[in-house]
Amino acid sequence: MRDWLRRRVVARSAVAALTVGLALLAAMAVVSSRSTARAADIAAGTQQTSQQWNEIYLKISMEYELLEDYLDSPETGDRQPLLSSIGSAEPNLRWLLANGGTDDTRQVMALQNAYGGYTYTLRNLIDAAATEDRENTLKYARQAALSASGLRRQASVNVARNNLAIAVVLRDAKDANARQLIAVEVLSLADLLLVIFCGLVLLAYQKRTERQAADNDYRASHDGLTGLANRRLLGERVSRAIADADRAGPGVGLLLLDLNRFKEVNDTLGHHSGDLLLVEVARRLSAGSRASDLVARLGGDEFAILLTGVEGIIDARTVAQRVLAELCGPADVGGLSVDISGSIGYSHYPSLSASAEELLQHADVAMYHAKRNRLGIAAYEPENDNNSFEQLTLLTDLRFAIDRGELELHYQPKVRPADRSVAGMEALVRWRHPTRGLLGPQAFVPEAEQSDLMLSLTEAVLDMALRQQAEWREDGRHIPVAVNIGAACLRDPGFPARVEGLLRQYDAVPGHLTMEITESFLITDPESAAAALTHLRDRGVRVSIDDFGVGYSSMSYLQSMPLDELKIDRKFTAEILTTERGRAIVTAIVDLAHALDLTVVAEGIEDEKTLTVVGEMGCEHAQGYYMCRPIHPDGIPKWIDSWTSVPVPT
Repeated sequence: MRDWLRRRVVARSAVAALTVGLALLAAMAVVSSRSTARAADIAAGTQQTSQQWNEIYLKISMEYELLEDYLDSPETGDRQPLLSSIGSAEPNLRWLLANGGTDDTRQVMALQNAYGGYTYTLRNLIDAAATEDRENTLKYARQAALSASGLRRQASVNVARNNLAIAVVLRDAKDANARQLIAVEVLSLADLLLVIFCGLVLLAYQKRTERQAADNDYRASHDGLTGLANRRLLGERVSRAIADADRAGPGVGLLLLDLNRFKEVNDTLGHHSGDLLLVEVARRLSAGSRASDLVARLGGDEFAILLTGVEGIIDARTVAQRVLAELCGPADVGGLSVDISGSIGYSHYPSLSASAEELLQHADVAMYHAKRNRLGIAAYEPENDNNSFEQLTLLTDLRFAIDRGELELHYQPKVRPADRSVAGMEALVRWRHPTRGLLGPQAFVPEAEQSDLMLSLTEAVLDMALRQQAEWREDGRHIPVAVNIGAACLRDPGFPARVEGLLRQYDAVPGHLTMEITESFLITDPESAAAALTHLRDRGVRVSIDDFGVGYSSMSYLQSMPLDELKIDRKFTAEILTTERGRAIVTAIVDLAHALDLTVVAEGIEDEKTLTVVGEMGCEHAQGYYMCRPIHPDGIPKWIDSWTSVPVPT
């Protein structure tokens, strides 16, 4: 800021000085012009006055010469020229009186009297000569000669005086012009230096402007955090690459990448650590891509890589595999080790996509398919594209579906491995869509979680589950139920009170309602989670951690949170019979849960042997397709009777 202010002051000072210098130079030119004009006027006026004095001198001389001619030949009797010349200098004297300077006026007044006497003498001489009065003629001749000589001398002196005045005026004008010339040269040199300086300043300003324009253009086309290309530049390059491919050459590929569980890192470790992680991801993506590829950050934790010169979809997959391999792995973020992983979707022009818009859209569809199904990488396939009109109107339809009662619950039982008794039911929502048929939760719950509908959806499920539980209770079946709760519900301060109202409405038995929550919410917002769960637990609601072990597991929340149950994810249960590592992990989780006085539920039970083993390992409850797939509530009584009638294996 200080340098910018200094440069601005210097530039403005230089411009101001140049303006003043040019103004002074212009003023000097005006002054010099006026001074020269004034000197010329004075010189011209003095020259004219000198000319008048010179004419007076000549006319007096002519009068005397005509007199001498007349005296030399008086017998001719031709005295007319002499008479005509007498008083010829009078007009000049009158002009000098009217137009001459002070000295000229004084000299004219003195000369006028003498000239009058001279002309008088001439006339008397002519009269004496005419009467042949020789004595008077000689006397007047002597007087005329003396007068003419004096008059000529006075006229000559005034001519010399005026010529001298002209010389002085010209000399002063020359001196003034010389001084002004020096001043003009100095000012011109100063202005030249200022012009050069201002030119340098202008050139520097132009260069700074060009650099600023280039910097602004770079900022407009690149991500400020990672330095990668942004969405705008990616769009331009995609269009250009497709145009090049249309003219001649191979196709274009596009990889779209989204980090896994980045929000948890950002919320847990802070935005600064999240930024460090994004910078590291950008470095890894650049290292894993080819030199000709364009790596871009589209926003948040979403990145893209434009692949030029890609012959087919197989080549795009090869690059995607290499990029994912380079990306995945632990990273040091602010002194903490954080595991980086992501999901990549890829598409290809022209084999899969027909335009730049489709290339971007298809890569996005493939990326979300890879993320939902934990595939790592996935190519675009039309059957995975749910971006239809029905999908766009899904949330609006869901909002009305809740009000119209189109939702229904199916239940998956939980049993006790020890005696095969029924421990409870997990309520799983379904949507009987009027045109699309029965939809599973994967078709609409993820979209609801990203909107304001999750709270309404969860409360509708709670209402249906507690109503169904009350109906079973009336039939003499006291069956605990479990309901999955979204993070948005626990962030709502009024949610616990509304749950309490539903418990009173259906006269629920304390301990017969379990709320299952994911561990990621406990990590990202522990304070809100602890407050909401404590309130619910005080009202007789049990709290269960669903899919334990697949997120950023933390031992601290197991100690600090009001928990009752821990559900082991099916990923670990599936390995207890096949790997020692899987069995060791489940054993460790069970021991940890029991140490904290938590009930353990093993998910993903697919056969009798697995059910037996988890019971032997200490899991109080088990859940899976081996016992029962999710079924309509009308089929629950029949299933219970069927399940409990089977003898426990010995």
